[in-house]
Amino acid sequence: MSMNGEYLRVRRAELDQALKDPAWALDLAAAIQDAQEELEPAPQEARYFTTHQTWDLLGFLLRRSAFPVDIVHGEKPLAADDWGYGPPRYLTHDRVRLAADTLHRTTYDRLIQGVDPSELAKAEIYPRFWDSPTSLEWARDLFTPLTEFFRGAASTGHAMLIWLD
Repeated sequence: MSMNGEYLRVRRAELDQALKDPAWALDLAAAIQDAQEELEPAPQEARYFTTHQTWDLLGFLLRRSAFPVDIVHGEKPLAADDWGYGPPRYLTHDRVRLAADTLHRTTYDRLIQGVDPSELAKAEIYPRFWDSPTSLEWARDLFTPLTEFFRGAASTGHAMLIWLD
């Protein structure tokens, strides 16, 4: 079984409801994820997004670059309930906008510049296969869609639920 980074864009009223009833939010996430599997919307229009197993690599690279928002784990607790590998967290719409603006100005090349794969192994970055310089390329194909997903959320004033599953 693998650990995947999961994201759900939510309207302000949905965030309010999720804070009151996290089980409702988990059901909403499952319903949107199921509906989206058939539709396959573009990242900027999607309500659900996954970084698959690249979440820890992306988190390492973003922390290393002093990224101002924790877009891998979220910043505020949503619930104590476990949604897979721990409880969900969220970002307010203001933090989503800051993350989107910063992602837009960030390139993947800049994130990996000067990183040695041995740093990833030493930091025990999941999933722990950092044995070659090309392993840093693993998350490149998800970085642009993640950026587009955040930009879409920011343009509509959405908040974001974030969890590992």
